[in-house]
Amino acid sequence: MRIAIVGLGAVGQALVKHLSNQAIPNAELVAVVARDKDKARTTLKQLKIQVEVRELHELAELADIVVECAPAAILEDIAKPVLEAGKKIVVLSVGGLLSHPQLMDIAARTGGQIIVPTGALLGLDAVSAAAEGHIRSVRMVTRKPTKGLAGAPFLVKNKINIEDIDAPLLLFEGTAREAAEGFPANLNVAVALAFAGIGPDKTYLEIWADPDITRNTHRITVDADVARLDMTIENVPSENPRTGKITALSVLAALRKIDAPLRVGS
Repeated sequence: MRIAIVGLGAVGQALVKHLSNQAIPNAELVAVVARDKDKARTTLKQLKIQVEVRELHELAELADIVVECAPAAILEDIAKPVLEAGKKIVVLSVGGLLSHPQLMDIAARTGGQIIVPTGALLGLDAVSAAAEGHIRSVRMVTRKPTKGLAGAPFLVKNKINIEDIDAPLLLFEGTAREAAEGFPANLNVAVALAFAGIGPDKTYLEIWADPDITRNTHRITVDADVARLDMTIENVPSENPRTGKITALSVLAALRKIDAPLRVGS
């Protein structure tokens, strides 16, 4: 299983380390793509990892699976050639799929596949199972430290300053689709939840900036005909405060399932 990684931020670096240490049997890291190639080569040298830094257009030929750890704005550029070649892509910028639904059409036509890992959430298997029946409502309340939300387009557009708040502040109430537009680097989890359940226009969110917490916290409530789900996860932030450390590990878990002799969970 030949794997390429696009993006060498906190998640990309964690994946490079794990894959280079043969965390997954029969998997080979064949390439890395980054915007600043010289910086990427320096980073890889510092990590003592020998892998080539290649061009984006080369990945469809080089790899069986491409892992996207890049800004949502370039998701189409990454995913389209991979899917056109009938290959698999693991997408972390899940919110970008809302702007580019044609990627799912390409995958359906060519036999390619878009894989959305659990990421910073929990219970997506249960939500997907409930969606086979009837889900009445899905709500998520997200609380993040202020530095994990700084610079979000929603805050910039509405001139909301959260640097000096001394109490939890409700920033946003709305749908997963709206959240993905206003908080593209923060709320991919909400879109993943929406895809697992009842869609981005029926999945509702609250987003809070909380100066008193140190972990990215998500509480999900699902009311369905087969079960009521109430789930909370508190993620330790990575070097990038917008992303939890568990995100990279969830990608590894998804990759491990692809060729595993025993697969646990749907």
